[in-house]
Amino acid sequence: MKRLFFYILVVLGLNLSYSQINELGVFVGGVNYIGDVGPTDYISPNNPAIGLIYKWNRSPRHAFRFGFTTGKLESKDIDSDVPSRYLRGYSFENNVMEFSAGLEFNFFEFDLHESGFLMTPYVSSGINYFIYKELYILNDKSEVDYRDSTFAIPMVVGLKARLTESIILGFEVGARYTFTDNLDGSNPKNDNFETLRFGNLNSNDWYVFTGFTLTYTFGQNPCFCVE
Repeated sequence: MKRLFFYILVVLGLNLSYSQINELGVFVGGVNYIGDVGPTDYISPNNPAIGLIYKWNRSPRHAFRFGFTTGKLESKDIDSDVPSRYLRGYSFENNVMEFSAGLEFNFFEFDLHESGFLMTPYVSSGINYFIYKELYILNDKSEVDYRDSTFAIPMVVGLKARLTESIILGFEVGARYTFTDNLDGSNPKNDNFETLRFGNLNSNDWYVFTGFTLTYTFGQNPCFCVE
């Protein structure tokens, strides 16, 4: 049984190393939150964000995508154009560390067999799992109750181009619909803070990563053609 397991790992390793084009790189950009505290802008990064990306290209049109991204969420009511929020004066800080897995689809063929410049818009989605802080707001500022984790659905749109035979540069905006309504302290799970809940308690929070990706391709070119 151990020998069979070893052979399976060897075959899978060879497949990853020689049968596909792999991409490994970084994400550098910013992050913003959308919810019950602060401005209501959808794409307005106000803190830096960084991450790692790995892609396994299966064809010129799609790739499996995995990543880790982290950033600080921060928002203040005094920055809002909504009068009621501005007068309320709440603020919060949180941190997210997310692990993602999904599928990336290219609008145009991005055939890594071809030499020269390549460019295409793309979309990506899948499932994310992230760690954050459960908050409550007291005296207009957020306090940490405990660390928690949950899932999010990513919706990513971007544009990427191959600059050299091995370097791909992209720019993307990725919104995350989360399975929590308490990134901002507006809806703490702890019933001891029930009287501190506010805002729309039937609408979950979002956060958005915006920035650049830079990946390095390696591995033998796959045969995308149909024999």
